[in-house]
Amino acid sequence: MINHSDNYVTLTNENSVTHESILVCILSIMTTNKEIVPQSINQNSLLTNSSLNASTNARESWETDNNVESILGPIDEYFKYDVKIHQSIVNAKPWEKDPHYFKWIKISAVALLKMLIHARSGGNLEAEAYEYMTTYKEVVARVGRTENVLGWYHSHPGYGCWLSGIDVSTQLTNQTYQEPFVAIVIDPIRTISSGKVNLGAFRTYPVGYRPPDDGPSEYQSIPMDKIEDFGVHCKHYYSLEVSHFKSVLDKRLLDSLWNKYWVNTLSSVSILAQPDYLAGLTKDLAEKVEHAGSSMSRMNWDNDRLEDRLAKCSKDATKLAMEQLHALTGQLIKDSLFNKF
Repeated sequence: MINHSDNYVTLTNENSVTHESILVCILSIMTTNKEIVPQSINQNSLLTNSSLNASTNARESWETDNNVESILGPIDEYFKYDVKIHQSIVNAKPWEKDPHYFKWIKISAVALLKMLIHARSGGNLEAEAYEYMTTYKEVVARVGRTENVLGWYHSHPGYGCWLSGIDVSTQLTNQTYQEPFVAIVIDPIRTISSGKVNLGAFRTYPVGYRPPDDGPSEYQSIPMDKIEDFGVHCKHYYSLEVSHFKSVLDKRLLDSLWNKYWVNTLSSVSILAQPDYLAGLTKDLAEKVEHAGSSMSRMNWDNDRLEDRLAKCSKDATKLAMEQLHALTGQLIKDSLFNKF
């Protein structure tokens, strides 16, 4: 059982970071100890100094791409857990007065990498460990850890970060009976394609609450077979602003985790590892264009809506081309590095 304090995610509201912070232990509920121990091989015997430097540079690039903030100092303020302060917040229930009480979520680099490794292990299947939460709660009580489980995560491989109808129902139940609670969704397939971790954090609105119309949100590509589910429930939750940090306690765990992640990434061929994903994107794009074309024959079709759909198809086409180009470029670089001799 991992009892290191950097398995935490911090949920905060806009007014305070210290007195109204809630430490959310998410990662430990999803991973077991064996998952974070690197494979029993001597990396130094397999990698040259240049390879080690490449690994370090890759990690630094990964941290830069994901805007990982370094927190320096002898004490990690984010990991201080005060039972009295936490209980006072739980008793006050400020989220009942303000459905948007929570604004941001801070995720440690270790937690982020653990979630990514776990999500990637599921391949094209959704990865989650909801059942492990019960065992986790029992085990941490034995070692004197008083923090509660205040969140969960699962993956949406290849179709973006949002909450489906089932996800909304699950999160609403959690918020009803064990507040505060946060839902995290990660897309490992799109992460492989872009290099940046594709992740979202969400909170559901209370039953009957109608959120104000904030105008159009940032566009994200949703497959045709998921659009209806997305559209029906997109007004039932809101997203939190996500930021990442790295503490002085993270280095050793991050080194061990990165060795595992780096070897897997280096040895994989993204364009071959996700042929179904790229083929699915192409098919989905063709269906969207065909649907937009068939709509032109309708008598009362709104031209603005048609242009909007075509603009979205254009964005999806650009995204598909860039992802295939990214995958091909990565394969050419690996070929030039490892097939010289």
